[in-house]
Amino acid sequence: METKAYIQTLLKARNIEIKPNKIALLESFASSPFTVELVKSIFENQAKIMENWMIKNRIADIQAQHIVLPNAKELLPYAAIIDFAALNLTDLLICNFEGLEDLGLNFNKTTDAIEGIPTKSGDLKFKLLFKVNGEDKTVPLNEKQISLVVNPDPKSLWKLIPSDQELIFAKPDDVEIFAKLGSKNIVVSSKRGRSHGKEGTSRDDDFAIKYFEKTQWSLVIVSDGAGSAYLARIGSKIACDAVVEYFEQVADAEKAKEFEEKISEYNQTKSEEKLKEIQILSKQNLYKATVFVHNKLKEFAEQTSASNPELFNNPKAKTNIEYLHATLIFTLFKKYEFGYLIQSFGVGDCPIAVMNIDKTETTLLNWLDVGEYGGGTRFITQPDIFQKQDIMVTRFNLKIIDDFSFLFLMTDGIYDAKFVVEANLEKHDKWKEFVEDLEGNNEAQTKVEFDKNSVEIANQLSKWMDFWSTGNHDDRTLAIVF
Repeated sequence: METKAYIQTLLKARNIEIKPNKIALLESFASSPFTVELVKSIFENQAKIMENWMIKNRIADIQAQHIVLPNAKELLPYAAIIDFAALNLTDLLICNFEGLEDLGLNFNKTTDAIEGIPTKSGDLKFKLLFKVNGEDKTVPLNEKQISLVVNPDPKSLWKLIPSDQELIFAKPDDVEIFAKLGSKNIVVSSKRGRSHGKEGTSRDDDFAIKYFEKTQWSLVIVSDGAGSAYLARIGSKIACDAVVEYFEQVADAEKAKEFEEKISEYNQTKSEEKLKEIQILSKQNLYKATVFVHNKLKEFAEQTSASNPELFNNPKAKTNIEYLHATLIFTLFKKYEFGYLIQSFGVGDCPIAVMNIDKTETTLLNWLDVGEYGGGTRFITQPDIFQKQDIMVTRFNLKIIDDFSFLFLMTDGIYDAKFVVEANLEKHDKWKEFVEDLEGNNEAQTKVEFDKNSVEIANQLSKWMDFWSTGNHDDRTLAIVF
């Protein structure tokens, strides 16, 4: 009956009428083996046509389907899972990606993720090569183009012009060291900021470290030369070197002896009175060091002005020492039976902080001259900081701690980017986040391994300090005692 019905429909479509006297003929025609086989063949071909149409239609739908991938960032790790079920792509029999390798990426068939580190930026294209269920295995793979937006590495948009090493008072653009420092270790990196790099100007930050074998005191100094001061690059260096010179050659030996005696007495008594005496002696000694530094800078400014007057041509500068404006922070620490005694001084907007050995508490060891607006910092080159004795005395600090995991000194190139506001320096949780950041919890996944036997730690810190922070492109110096 199926064959007869098909023939009737076919004849009707051709406007051929079957008269009553032809009914028997139609039935005989429809039941003949030849006709049955022909109609069967027609049905089979129709089925094949429909099947092929559905396959072609499905392929076209997939090729037209919009697959959106999260944006990537150039040179940063990337991973995006292709959710085949959510995309209604579970009918793919073969699924390969072409062109990912050229972008620094690959397809992980275990996790269904496109992953890697993009090496290019822009609206990048790659292909999905596929076959769908029911498709002839001998035909070529179908192609679907997929777009991936890779945002450029912001650092690549900045010019990095080397500073002129023939310039008077030139110094390296980047410096890093790792060294033993008494009972502890220290890693320091000082890097020229991108704002200097695009102009080809010098790094204004500087630092110095010193371990005094005879007294077993350790000294760490960091200075940030003012960007507005033409000779700040040498001002910061002189400030750091002068602190070392003072404690190495100038400091009163008798006062140092008295200081150690007071500490010995405190060790025996733990008396608050003795502690106050230690604090007074500490401030007196550190104060003399700061005066020495200031005078060294003043002397250098006058000598350089006489020998190179062409350098001192800023009509806004009232004195020669202003050309050397620099902040200054330093700390002296030593291990005793009762723990570590840490002396510190700070002028400017560079913090000093110590984290206890259990990493449960962090103490800020200085207050910052941040002012109520940008540019409110102060400098060791400014005479008035010594004239305001009620304020000057608060710049010195002395802390006793059983032991510490980290002692940090940094310039505002680190502080501004990682702590943002001064109030965060008082929060232990922010310092914990900072340590976690150093240990690899950051966008670039760069980490510093705080291992005293590491041969890569200085390089690791230098690499970590290339972090990107929008709007923060100043010099960066970070000293970590651990």
